[in-house]
Amino acid sequence: MPDPAADDAVELTDAQRELLAQHVTDPDGDIFALTGLPEVVKGAMFARYSRYAGSLKQLFLDEFVQDLETDDPAARAAQLYDRVFSEYGDDSVAQLGGAHVALEDVSNLATKRIEWGRLAAYLEQSTRYIPYDSKPGGRYRYHRDADVMAGPHADAYVRELDAIFDLYAGLVPEVLTWVRQRWPQEETTSNFVYNNATKAKALDLIRGLLPAATTSNVGMFASGQSYEQLLLRLRADPLAESRQLADRLLVELRRVIPSFLTRVDRPDRGGAWSDHLARTREETRALAGELVGDVPVQPADLVTLVDWSPRDPVDAEVALVTGALYPHVTLPEAQLEERVRTFTSEQRAQVLQAYVGERANRRHKPGRGFERVWYRFDVLGDYGGFRDLQRHRMLTIEWQDLTTRHGYETPPELEEAGVVDRWHEALERSAALYEQLLPDHPDQAQYAVCFAYRIRYVMQMNARAAMQMLELRSTPQGHPQYRQVVQDMHRLIGEQAGHTAVADAMTHVDHGVSELERLESERAAERRRQARADAASGGSA
Repeated sequence: MPDPAADDAVELTDAQRELLAQHVTDPDGDIFALTGLPEVVKGAMFARYSRYAGSLKQLFLDEFVQDLETDDPAARAAQLYDRVFSEYGDDSVAQLGGAHVALEDVSNLATKRIEWGRLAAYLEQSTRYIPYDSKPGGRYRYHRDADVMAGPHADAYVRELDAIFDLYAGLVPEVLTWVRQRWPQEETTSNFVYNNATKAKALDLIRGLLPAATTSNVGMFASGQSYEQLLLRLRADPLAESRQLADRLLVELRRVIPSFLTRVDRPDRGGAWSDHLARTREETRALAGELVGDVPVQPADLVTLVDWSPRDPVDAEVALVTGALYPHVTLPEAQLEERVRTFTSEQRAQVLQAYVGERANRRHKPGRGFERVWYRFDVLGDYGGFRDLQRHRMLTIEWQDLTTRHGYETPPELEEAGVVDRWHEALERSAALYEQLLPDHPDQAQYAVCFAYRIRYVMQMNARAAMQMLELRSTPQGHPQYRQVVQDMHRLIGEQAGHTAVADAMTHVDHGVSELERLESERAAERRRQARADAASGGSA
């Protein structure tokens, strides 16, 4: 074996360079990507990389190229990976390979469980662009839980959800016609842009009728470690759908990254971990019922700022300024903070102005000094809006079970459109089915709850994470419900917490009202498409 410490002096042969060219993007460069290798091979290579003195390319030639010459290189690499796994530690090595998966026909109740993990990427089918008025295979797109369908409420479950979907399907063309009458097309707006914007508006207005049982498709990319955590959670979940998803997902992941998931169904490892999750949840839930019981629920605003830190606005500014200056000095933090406390308010403002800078757009964010202050919000908003806000990763979010007992939101436009009676009818059916299911199926009763019903959830985030979420979710193309949530959060940061420096830095929070939300966004997308077409035609001329 060549001396890896002398790697820089090693001259590649033509055959080695040709071989490397098949598996790295630049055989001669110091920065390159791996291509055409199984995930387990890449994971094993990087695991070994931490204990190897030379380059990754030389490591590949010295220790891994022979794996590609066997009848089953993935199996050979899996054996090596297993050895590295036990030798170098489980969790860090499990981060070194990943997979793209599609999870289709999953209820909206289960998608939120899938998307719990922070360290993964998700894309979910949108209710803003896809109407749920079709019947693939003769049935509406909603989950039919096995326990419910085997019990005494099966007929009622199908009858009531079919009736809700019938009402939704009937409203799709009617509300779309009303939207186009209410916001007629301008001469400067193309048919394509106008049709997309008005369709999104119509579907936004009536998406509250979709029940949590409505099925969706989720695309996901994650590391082996993240998939392991997802599987452990799903296997411990009280919903049978979640547990079934875990079993099916494990089978498919083992086709592409088998060595990353060896612990999931071992009784002494993954089995014990899932049992622990289930046991602690059930014991805590039992104590909640015993100690809290049926205490009457007090009225609540859409958003309540329940806690924040620092409490004193001056202390908050001192924390921000200390965080901003820390990387640029040599003082210990305590001494730096003491010095910052001697600054005048003008001096603190000067530092923060330099640190935040001129933010030309919302992607220009300040550094991690803004993570030194934080806020916790209690939200009582509709489930549709929650589904969008829940997707943010850099925060702590917890939510309560879905119920119809918090009431629901009604878009005011539906009154003008003359369809509000059918809106109320559908939501009353949802509530009646929920109450019917609750005694026998307390977890599955949530499937019956429509998106318009309110759910209570708590979100805790630092100022930097708040800036990202509030500015993104307040843009005019956003849904009105979650726009109101983040607008209230911004107002409370400035007014209740008194953190005006933080609120003022969020210059791209939009407090305006937008009626045809997607119109400007669709126009911008069309301009980009036209610019690409113009560039392509110019390049080929």
